[in-house]
Amino acid sequence: MNLVNTVGSSDTIAAISTPPGSGGIGIIRMSGPAALSLLQTIFHPQERNCSFESHRLYYGHIVHPVEKKDLDEVLAVFMAAPRTYTREDVVEIHCHGNFLVLQSILELLISYGVRLADPGEFTKLAYLNGRIDLTRAEAVIDILSARTRKGMDMALDQLGGTLYKQVDAIRSALVQMRAVVEVAIDFPDEDIEIVQYDSLQTKVAEEVSTPLARLLRHAEEGRIYREGISVVIVGLPNVGKSSLLNTLLQEERALVTAIPGTTRDTIEEYLDIQGVPVRMVDTAGIRKNAGEVEMLGIERARKQIDQADLVLFMLDAARGVSADDLELLASVRHKPLLIVSNKMDIGVGLMDPKELGLDKATPTVSISAKQQQGIEELKNTIFNVVVGSSDQWQEEGCAPNVRHKAALLAAREAAERLSQGLAMRLTSDLLAIDLQDCLDQLNSIVGVTTTEDVLDVIFEQFCLGK
Repeated sequence: MNLVNTVGSSDTIAAISTPPGSGGIGIIRMSGPAALSLLQTIFHPQERNCSFESHRLYYGHIVHPVEKKDLDEVLAVFMAAPRTYTREDVVEIHCHGNFLVLQSILELLISYGVRLADPGEFTKLAYLNGRIDLTRAEAVIDILSARTRKGMDMALDQLGGTLYKQVDAIRSALVQMRAVVEVAIDFPDEDIEIVQYDSLQTKVAEEVSTPLARLLRHAEEGRIYREGISVVIVGLPNVGKSSLLNTLLQEERALVTAIPGTTRDTIEEYLDIQGVPVRMVDTAGIRKNAGEVEMLGIERARKQIDQADLVLFMLDAARGVSADDLELLASVRHKPLLIVSNKMDIGVGLMDPKELGLDKATPTVSISAKQQQGIEELKNTIFNVVVGSSDQWQEEGCAPNVRHKAALLAAREAAERLSQGLAMRLTSDLLAIDLQDCLDQLNSIVGVTTTEDVLDVIFEQFCLGK
């Protein structure tokens, strides 16, 4: 039996929806018009005269129809459209989480004409079929890639429609204004003033420009919570860089010895600091007269410094500040700095930034990496330097991504032109141009008007099976 013709013009797609590797359960998801027919062909339920009631799990076996061979003992569920993730008929097969089992069932489905789903295609169908808007679809990406609980909460807020609702409120205001302007265009000879310029200018300021500015402020905070920051630990050999990394991670990640130059390469690990994913990079101690291998590590350290959001410049409080410290400090002053004075248990403690030739506002923290003293203060300072206060963002629960930010910036520019046009009492047809431009930019965020190329870029970020 071949079901290729059953699929028809609308494809039935399938993919493995669980991560690669061994696990207790593996799931194959299938969506499309032939999903139920295919399930009935390869699935032998234990229940006689199985009715395949929607949204009910059935126990049975996947059996190869030609070879009459059991492929696995499974649970299977059929979900009838439109009450599904894609708003199409959907089937899920829950089998043992062995890749060979999953692959054999998937290959069997493909042999019956099912197409292997593209990355993100299930979510793309959910968007195209009107189940979710584009901001909610992008939130799914953020949920899958979130590295911290705060990042997950932010993505869940967006999935719940927080960003959509704020953008839609601005769109509604613009639609109302457009209706007034279009009436004025249609009836240019009326004696009454249809466009109330002062009133519309106030409406643009309060209902368009102000909320756009608020969304743009949250965009940078959202980037930090979503993508994280890069913090590079820099200092001379043996100031305690590797000890600090181990203390922050609470594990022996980096080798610590009294021999200078122990770290020959960069070591990277992620750390959750108040919900921000922080990529901590321990670098080779930068010094003169290093060996060939150590010099390679130093070159990598310099590249990491150039890409860093923040440099933790470590000093040895027991040894004091040397000419080599000052020379190294001069080479990283172009980056945001946090001075970390280590070995406070045996040293002089906090150092004055002015003694280092730095602005007195340069943040400094005194710690003992070995004794784990001052570590919480260090974490709080890292957060405050890079993020600052996030109270307002937490209240809004909204964080536009890079694509959203570009559209919001363009919308704000159009709103500014519209406000200027109203102040100059421009004709209605000229006002309509900027008004529509602003609306088009917001429409692109929620997916009302989005090109196929943009959709491809968005959904190719997904993993297979989602």
